[in-house]
Amino acid sequence: MKMTSVDQAMQLLKRGCEEILLEDELVKRLGSGKALRIKAGFDPTAPDLHLGHTVLINKLRQFQDLGHEVVFLIGDFTGMIGDPTGKNVTRKPLTREQVIENAKSYKEQVFKILDQDKTRVVFNSEWMEKMSAADLIQLAAQQNVARMLERDDFKKRYANQQSIAIHEFLYPIIQGYDSVALQADVEIGGTDQKFNLLMGRELQKYFGQKPQVVVTMPILEGLDGVQKMSKSLGNYIGVSDLPGEMYRKILTLPDALLWRYFELLSFRSLPEIDQFREDVKSGVNPQEIKKQLAKEIITRFHGADAANTAHKAAGNILAKGEIPEDVPSIEVSTGGQSELPIAAVLRLAKLVQNGSAARDVLSRGAVYVNGEKCKDTFKMALGETLVIQAGKKKIAKVSLV
Repeated sequence: MKMTSVDQAMQLLKRGCEEILLEDELVKRLGSGKALRIKAGFDPTAPDLHLGHTVLINKLRQFQDLGHEVVFLIGDFTGMIGDPTGKNVTRKPLTREQVIENAKSYKEQVFKILDQDKTRVVFNSEWMEKMSAADLIQLAAQQNVARMLERDDFKKRYANQQSIAIHEFLYPIIQGYDSVALQADVEIGGTDQKFNLLMGRELQKYFGQKPQVVVTMPILEGLDGVQKMSKSLGNYIGVSDLPGEMYRKILTLPDALLWRYFELLSFRSLPEIDQFREDVKSGVNPQEIKKQLAKEIITRFHGADAANTAHKAAGNILAKGEIPEDVPSIEVSTGGQSELPIAAVLRLAKLVQNGSAARDVLSRGAVYVNGEKCKDTFKMALGETLVIQAGKKKIAKVSLV
């Protein structure tokens, strides 16, 4: 790779990044002309990816387009530990069955962005399950408790006298060892993963490998404009959301977040985005620019035809990009369950009189969720807030709590 092309590659790769450690190391490795091994790890903690996840996956695609090898690591072993990152309590680990099912869903969704022929999907159980107890103890011996307590989340919990389980200290060590097992040249992760990513550098040095370059990506705020995008908070845009739902959500995006979403999610050139900024300054309604973003993202996940008709799918609920103010808000308790069938939601939200009426409107195709016709097999997840219409007159913004 010639110096000019290295400069161009760095300009592309630095876009949207929070930090590159160390940048001069990445420049040297790009200049070597060797295809680099780019690693990113995902714990299959939930079956669905959202646009917050794609901030990192988009960066993987950029490395891929430059000719480098992408390793998409599914942390099935670490998923059964539970990543404590950003948590103020010990996180409940997943079962083997949950991990396998969620991992399958991840693989189906990630190739809407990555080139499947140029992506290697691996599971860290491949090497971790071969490690003996003695091997794991030796690995853990490379770090001490003081070093672990430098992690912000551990430090806060320790200061507040909140429980920190011993196994949680193993998580960053095992994530770091993944880089050793894969001999990664570069690892990409969110800013909340910085401690774990740097652990990979340290362990690679211990095992005599060249330490990986660490690339951290910003955490994308959700539709509320405050907290990070999360399905559990209901402020997310899912990769598998229907086109009309994607359209509706993007058009309800706070104006203040528009340019951040363009920077982290759009593949448009920076001059194009700058022109959109100038258009808004000149009086163009931000909603028109959101439509451009919506079209690009829907095309990426559903194709151009779906993007061209997405506004029609959202049309019976969406009015000029916003949900009407007079739609009543209703909270429905799940009774401790993680999700409820749509028939139960309709009944509990009093959008129908009883279960028989719910089955009737569903069989007639008269139920709409966020502007999309709803099937009787649809289930609403805990934490979601959806606009649900049953028949011609009953409509409400329903939150599952």
